Amino acid sequence: MQSCEPTQTPEIDHAALRAKYLAERDKRLRPEGQQQYLVTEGEFEDFYEADPYMPVEPRSPISADIDVAVLGAGFAGLIAGARLRQAGVDNFRIIDLAGDFGGAWYWNRYPGIQCDTDSYCYLPLLEEVGYMPKEKYAHGDEAFEHCQRIGKHFNLYENALFHTLIRAAEWDESIKRWRLGTNRGDDIRARFVVMCQGPFNKPKLPGIPGITDFQGHTFHTARWDYEYTGGDMKGGLDGLAGKKVAVIGTGASGIQVIPHIARSAEHLYVFQRTPSYIDERGDVPTDPEWVKTLKPGWQKELRRNFHTAAFEAFAPGQPDLVCDGWTEVSRNLAAHLDATGGWAALADPAKFMELRELEDYKAMQRLRDRIDSLVEDPETAEALKPYYRFLCKRPCFNDQYLPTFNRPNVTLVDVSGTKGVERITATGIIAGGVEHEVDCIIFASGFEITTDLDRRFGIQPFAGRDGLSLYDHWAKGYRTLHGITSHGFPNLFFTGFLQGGVTASTTAMFEQQADHISYIVQVALERGVAAVEPTAAAQDEWCKTVRETAVDNSNFQRECTPGYYNNEGEQNIRSHLGEPYWPGFYAMEDVLQAWRDTGELEGLVLDK
Repeated sequence: MQSCEPTQTPEIDHAALRAKYLAERDKRLRPEGQQQYLVTEGEFEDFYEADPYMPVEPRSPISADIDVAVLGAGFAGLIAGARLRQAGVDNFRIIDLAGDFGGAWYWNRYPGIQCDTDSYCYLPLLEEVGYMPKEKYAHGDEAFEHCQRIGKHFNLYENALFHTLIRAAEWDESIKRWRLGTNRGDDIRARFVVMCQGPFNKPKLPGIPGITDFQGHTFHTARWDYEYTGGDMKGGLDGLAGKKVAVIGTGASGIQVIPHIARSAEHLYVFQRTPSYIDERGDVPTDPEWVKTLKPGWQKELRRNFHTAAFEAFAPGQPDLVCDGWTEVSRNLAAHLDATGGWAALADPAKFMELRELEDYKAMQRLRDRIDSLVEDPETAEALKPYYRFLCKRPCFNDQYLPTFNRPNVTLVDVSGTKGVERITATGIIAGGVEHEVDCIIFASGFEITTDLDRRFGIQPFAGRDGLSLYDHWAKGYRTLHGITSHGFPNLFFTGFLQGGVTASTTAMFEQQADHISYIVQVALERGVAAVEPTAAAQDEWCKTVRETAVDNSNFQRECTPGYYNNEGEQNIRSHLGEPYWPGFYAMEDVLQAWRDTGELEGLVLDK
């Protein structure tokens, strides 16, 4: 494991930097908010529905009655399938548009793809399947293989229905089942439905005028076209030789792929509205001696330590077991409290947040200073500097990205002043009044993460009891019991960021939710219950609990630069974390376990 020493950070002018942060945010705010992005449907559906990796085999439509339909075959769906299997529920289907298990790791196969968080925390069920990641930050092919490994370990392939997209979901009271319509003409009648669509489910495109006028080649990073570029996930994109390429977007995907494109293309234009947080990768192979020291339960212990760094604070003497950029601010704050004898600040939330904010500002200044040391051209270096708080945007870690801008065949086009690219033409891209002619445009424009639900789910209609639309039911905010069930939607279960516990290891959240869902399904089937749903009172009480215990971080989000973390700066902020149960992920675990221990399914109506 890596050393856990605090980083050396410079002194800063806090007030001046805060003003700079706000000015940089204002440069990028757009009145359209999330509407600045196009939905990948209609004339753009191939950016979402086409599979460049595996041919879609023809099949006859399926008409079937099943106990459970799990919608999504990424980590959330795999974990749900594993827990259903362990609960003795076997009559289920895992349904996904992809051709295999993997979710984001199936679709995202662009060159350079790698986990940005600690693999030992992120990759789920490691102890259960007996696997140890090869290095601290797993590459994309290893993450994809781990998805397949889980599928094989729990015999989930026999339950999989791939290359199948759910188009409609409607509760049929006459048979007390969900009727699922698909792009393959299926009529699947499921007693229970588990939503496991994941946060990185559906690509989106920038709504740039003229996007359909371009006569060259285009694709999204989540549907990489190796037939055009050549090479593989490790690079070697010889198909780009002699070509001028544009990348629009400098989030996590763009950061990882840009160095590989630069090595092969005649010229690369990188169009950047907002620079990302870029720190060193610091990847290391897994130490076999460290592995020998691990005891059963080691992954849970490591995840809990990671959670402490991200959402709480280290206690005196508590080690940082993850030791990377995600935990830097907490690690440095603990060192400061050690040096000043200031641990009493933990008892004063306002003082604690003040100290943490200062460490945040110092850590971000360290990053900006680092850019000056790596990028030769001062103007380019300045344009690459992120002026915002840590976790305003998703942090990225890459050792090749910043030096790429020292190459003579790479041009950074800063479009922050115009709030984006002006126009796409038949032959190129106009920014700042200048047209850059290119042969290929690669959209690294991200996913439908905090956009409206109907955009994210893409299911129309999505109707519960008496035709109630889920989108209408949640139009003014989530309404659930435990973030998992919702009144008016019998036998429908949710995973992801709604109204539950949130932790730094997203897959741990999926495990917590799958444990609870599989318990309810198992009990309902054992008791011969046709339908379960929360009462309106139980739902309202949970919503009240979530909101009364909430920590108001809306000011932090409003002051952040626009992005999917804060709903592109819209006034009605929809956090990518949903409405978390702020007492904590582990407090949520206690709530759910105590609820299950009674065996009474309190707050649920059981319809036989």
